[in-house]
Amino acid sequence: MTLALSGARRRSEERPPQAPCRLAALGLVTALGRGPEETWPRLLAGDQSRLRVRGDLVPGKSLVVGEVTGPLPAIPQRLRRFACRNNALTLAALEPLEPAIAELVRSAGRTRVGVVLGSSTSGVGDAEVAIRHRRETGALATAFHYEQLEFGGAARFAAELLGLAGPCYTLSTACSSGARALASARSLLALGLCDAVVAGATDSLCGLTTNGFGALQLVSDEVANPCSANRKGLTLGEGSAIFLATREAGGIQLRGVGESSDAHHMSAPDPDGRGAESAMRGALADAGLAPEAIAYLNLHGTGTALNDAVECAAVARVFPAPPPSSSTKPLVGHALGAAGALEAAFCWLVLREARGGSLELPPHAWDGRRDPALPDLPFAAKGARAPAGPVMTNSFGFGGNNCTLVLEGGPA
Repeated sequence: MTLALSGARRRSEERPPQAPCRLAALGLVTALGRGPEETWPRLLAGDQSRLRVRGDLVPGKSLVVGEVTGPLPAIPQRLRRFACRNNALTLAALEPLEPAIAELVRSAGRTRVGVVLGSSTSGVGDAEVAIRHRRETGALATAFHYEQLEFGGAARFAAELLGLAGPCYTLSTACSSGARALASARSLLALGLCDAVVAGATDSLCGLTTNGFGALQLVSDEVANPCSANRKGLTLGEGSAIFLATREAGGIQLRGVGESSDAHHMSAPDPDGRGAESAMRGALADAGLAPEAIAYLNLHGTGTALNDAVECAAVARVFPAPPPSSSTKPLVGHALGAAGALEAAFCWLVLREARGGSLELPPHAWDGRRDPALPDLPFAAKGARAPAGPVMTNSFGFGGNNCTLVLEGGPA
């Protein structure tokens, strides 16, 4: 293992420097709130008070979920065919970015700004309402359009809303979709196909995915308790995190990307964690960093028995001395395809708020009961800090779709 890692380091040192990928601005909406300023103090506090109980998603069950509450912005009339909750969440994240995007369109041209979004639900929740309406009346609701349901609708909606004509597509690789969208944005910038990319992910709560995870016996009736001896499964959530990625130097950079596909099973991860390990090692090699350079690790941390065991074992193999780590899913729920973008956003906030050469870390929200079968990772407590440095976030999805990102830097 040591020889393999040394080889990976040598290869990374021989690579030419990566083209800059600056994550210049962020739009964010989750159960924790809207926008970085509202989210940051609640993230640091490990605030679980905004989670909700819903009894309408799975028949006969009440589940804790990370639901976005309050009104969402209305979809413009000219784009009514895209009007669904998923796109309303996307619009809520996009609104604060619109002035900067408009300026880029004026300076670079609309064909030079791309859109890459991730999603795993698209407008399924609205389709469920339309199907119920058809059962009751014999006809689909007039407000329902198929484009609400298409995976590609998310990116098309954003492009038409913003008047963009660059590369435009939606990725759906289960729970790694949001992270892979950022990786794809970096590639578009590095290839010179775009001067800027609107990149991130959105997912919304719906009955289909909730019942699907329930059928797999992966959903807890309590708040997720990742890496605990008492963990019972995941808490589902929704939200949107969208970045404006540019080719500028400085600021917060997407420094490293590691992607793998272990293709072990349609829903279960490889129990040996080979795909997870490969993604983390790949991100380090891509960034040209040794494991000890990482200041903080945002875990995939779903709270399911197998995922936590696989991830913790892989982390312990990659990091001889693991960095402070936490799962933020007990605060916002597992937002499926949006999870990777949301957790990259939390890492972005950690770097943006660096002060005095140190980072404030999101706490690992759990009951503190360590599972003796898992490696003993250093979970971040409330108030934890770490010396400033690069941060890493893991996203591991169904089908073995794995993506790890490394972010580095701070305010320009």
